[in-house]
Amino acid sequence: MDWCRYRFRSVWDLAAAPDEVYEVLSRVEDYPRWWPQVREVTEVEEGVGTARFRSFLPYDLRVTGRTQRSDPSAGVLEVRMAGDLDGWSRWTVRAGGRGTRALYEQEVVVRRPLMRRLSVPCRPVFRANHAFMMRSGKRGLEAYLEGV
Repeated sequence: MDWCRYRFRSVWDLAAAPDEVYEVLSRVEDYPRWWPQVREVTEVEEGVGTARFRSFLPYDLRVTGRTQRSDPSAGVLEVRMAGDLDGWSRWTVRAGGRGTRALYEQEVVVRRPLMRRLSVPCRPVFRANHAFMMRSGKRGLEAYLEGV
C-alpha cells in the first residue's frame, strides 16, 4: 500500500438547482468566499490557477490546478493538480436529493516532504482533516447558495 496516496469521495445534497450549483462550483476563484479552508485562488492563465488550502492542521497545501474537463451539460468539472498534492479532483453535479447532488471525488499523492514522512502515523489525522474541510465546504456552499 502506498501510504502517501489518498482517495476521497464526498456527496453533498444541496437545496438548489443543478445548474446553479454547477455555476458556483465552476467559479473556482470565488471558493474563498464560501469555503473557509480554501484560503486563496489565483488565476495564472485561462484554465490554470494556483490554490492554497488550510484546514485544522497547522500547515498550508499549495497546488496548481489545470482544467481537464468543464462540461455543463454533463455536470462535470475536473481538474489535474500538481504541487503539494499530485492527482485529480472532479465534481459531478446532478439533480437528486433535496434538489442537487454534488459528488466530489479526488485521488492524489502527497508530495509535501513532511507529510510524506508522517504518512503512516498521521494518516487517520490527514483523513480527518480532509473530512472536516469537506463538511465546512458543504455548509459554506449551502449558505452561499441561499444568499445568491
